[in-house]
Amino acid sequence: MHLYENLKAAKQRGEKRLAVLIDPDKLRLQRLEQVLELAVECGVHYFFIGGSLVVNNMLDAVLAEVRQRCDIPLVLFPGNSFQLSYRADAILFLSLISGRNPELLIGQHVISAPFLKMSPLEIISTGYMLIDGGVQTAVQYMSNTYPIPAGKNDIAVCTALAGELLGLKMIYLDAGSGAKNPVSESMIEAVHGAISVPLLVGGGIRTPEKALANLRAGADLLVVGNAIEQDPGLIREIMAAVGSLKFGV
Repeated sequence: MHLYENLKAAKQRGEKRLAVLIDPDKLRLQRLEQVLELAVECGVHYFFIGGSLVVNNMLDAVLAEVRQRCDIPLVLFPGNSFQLSYRADAILFLSLISGRNPELLIGQHVISAPFLKMSPLEIISTGYMLIDGGVQTAVQYMSNTYPIPAGKNDIAVCTALAGELLGLKMIYLDAGSGAKNPVSESMIEAVHGAISVPLLVGGGIRTPEKALANLRAGADLLVVGNAIEQDPGLIREIMAAVGSLKFGV
């Protein structure tokens, strides 16, 4: 069964998922080893690999290192059309539907489409929505777009709904790496109630309490990166929160 079908099936069963985001440009090899050991020990569901500024040889090196050490699925989370590799299992084919930059709505996709068509990667079309996290993040700067204001749940709902109606398979609410303020539970709950596709949430999740609150609000999959880069031990605590909510309890 493909990764996307697995995620949909988990959503239907009320099971939650965790993806650890690895930015190849940030994570030192020693810290990577620790992250991988804890991820395997705790049963992390996915690794998302990517960032705003990643060079291809570093991307391939990290993918090869992770693949050698574990069989956790590797999902590309590309910041641009150059962050592509056959070494992964799947790719989030991201369309930045919260912004009005045509390059990130369709332009970059046109460039990468021939490569992806010939690749063995599972392509998962994803509506990416940048939410104001209280500071200017790398993704905001690099994408040259304005995030959706944190208090505008109605805009987030309509944007997510439009993405689903356009045929996107998942919706991803992201406050950005290093966000001061994570996506609010009220926005997560509102978007969750409006769509039927899996909902991913990331950015600024630093504690198991926040992780649990996001999951209870309706997130199907949490994406945690910056906090784990600083303290890999959080993997164990956040996975405990994920596991505590089986069957939507």
